[in-house]
Amino acid sequence: MLELVFSALITIVPDYLYRRYKQGKRWGHEITLFNVWYELRWGLTACAILAVTLITVIFYFHPSTRNVSAAFRTITILSDRAGRVAEVYVANNGHVNAGEAIFRLDTTRQEAAAETAQRRIEEIEAALGLTATEVASATARVEATEADLAQVASDLERRLELAERNNTVVSEQELERLQTAVSGAESQRAAAIASLDGAKLRQTTLLPAQLETARAVLSESENEISKSTVFAEVDGTVTQFLLKPGDIVNPILRPAGILVPEVTGQGRFIAAFGQISASVLKPGMLVEITCASKPLTIVPMVVDDVQGAIAAGQFRPGDALLDQQDRARPGTVTAFLAPIFPEHLDSIPPGSACVGVAYTSRAKEIDAGEITGLPAFIARIVDGMGIANAIVLRAQAILLPVKTLVFN
Repeated sequence: MLELVFSALITIVPDYLYRRYKQGKRWGHEITLFNVWYELRWGLTACAILAVTLITVIFYFHPSTRNVSAAFRTITILSDRAGRVAEVYVANNGHVNAGEAIFRLDTTRQEAAAETAQRRIEEIEAALGLTATEVASATARVEATEADLAQVASDLERRLELAERNNTVVSEQELERLQTAVSGAESQRAAAIASLDGAKLRQTTLLPAQLETARAVLSESENEISKSTVFAEVDGTVTQFLLKPGDIVNPILRPAGILVPEVTGQGRFIAAFGQISASVLKPGMLVEITCASKPLTIVPMVVDDVQGAIAAGQFRPGDALLDQQDRARPGTVTAFLAPIFPEHLDSIPPGSACVGVAYTSRAKEIDAGEITGLPAFIARIVDGMGIANAIVLRAQAILLPVKTLVFN
């Protein structure tokens, strides 16, 4: 409407004034509704062309959007394992601080496993002490069998020396008996050494391995017990949280609730502009927004970043080929807005629906001499046209409460 009024002021109105006061034609006589097109055809044509041109220039270089929101991320309250709720420490819509417990699952089975593992550790440690005694006993048996073997071997050696001097002194049966005794002593010595090796192997390898296994089972049980209590990772508000003792929680099928962090959003808004504005939107552009949650207020923002991809083009690999005509919506250019004065966002809750206008400004390029002459003059005119969208935005801010409360 503003563009049309401006175009009429410099086209139709001068044309009418010329015909009215220069040519002396009067409205309702020489100028009527029947011949107005013929009499004012040049003004009407020029007005239409100029109005379309102005609207195109204004909305191209000063894009507007009705999709501005303070996006925020929520945290799903989940346990690391499934189980039955034993205790609940917070209430729905309650505030929690980072590290504060939210709820705890039943740990009866895990505590029993931990107790069993602890008893197994004590049993193996006691077995290690007993094995040390067994090693000492086996060592003593080896020493005893070695002494017996040495004694029998010495007797056999003396009897053999006597038999060499005089065959009649030592009988053949006695020599055979002594040789059998030596063989028996050697066998007993080998058995004692084997028993000692087994005791040492049990002491140095088997029991320590069993002890580590029992400690691992105990650690696993304690870890399961520690994971049974769910803590808040950040400060925030717990919502949609209706857990009661006895409820079943499953990290895949049944989450416990939602945690809305206090730091979510971080004062940044997300705006969706038409794709035709992709070449105009740049970081540093001034943007004004007005929100339904804070009516009659214009909040100045600045474009902090522009997303380099349009979300409508994304796809996930599947078992069917993609057909581009199935994508009905063309998608928008996503811009991230940061407040110039953060205190202006105090009364705007995250998720508020807002409208906004971005303003193109090439004042820095003109001041730096990058744009000079006629292009600089045209650039200043185009930049100044943003006042039309600024007036429209303020009119929307004024009419928004009336539209929402009365006409809706």
